[in-house]
Amino acid sequence: MGDNKFIFPSEEWIEKYEEVLNASKEYEDAAYDWEGDFVFEIEPDGEIIKESIRFYLDLWHGKCRSARMAGANDTAEFTYAGPYKNWKLLFDKKIDPIKGLMQRKFKLGKGNDMGKIMRYTKAAMELVNATTKVPTKFLDE
Repeated sequence: MGDNKFIFPSEEWIEKYEEVLNASKEYEDAAYDWEGDFVFEIEPDGEIIKESIRFYLDLWHGKCRSARMAGANDTAEFTYAGPYKNWKLLFDKKIDPIKGLMQRKFKLGKGNDMGKIMRYTKAAMELVNATTKVPTKFLDE
């Protein structure tokens, strides 16, 4: 890429994110006893995103064991979903990942354990902080 930025969402972006996340001492410390995987879903908005785009993270004791684009049938312990515009605001730190759930800007999948998520608010923030270290170009830029 000429401008050295990774398009979000893309396979290249998620690969770089995994690298950045695994280099983050802050995330490792905040999630040292976390066990659980996530599917993150960018919901279609009819303009920029025509159909759901999903990616998968296998998070285990402060490390990311696997990160990849996910298909419609991929499942995980947790699903965190929201519209594209809210993902951009999240990455800009204008939406907090946990408060975003409370404000209904994002939602957890049915049956997800909100209590477990609430015990790891610092780890959730560090997941967001890691996104700021990935040179990102959004689809509408």
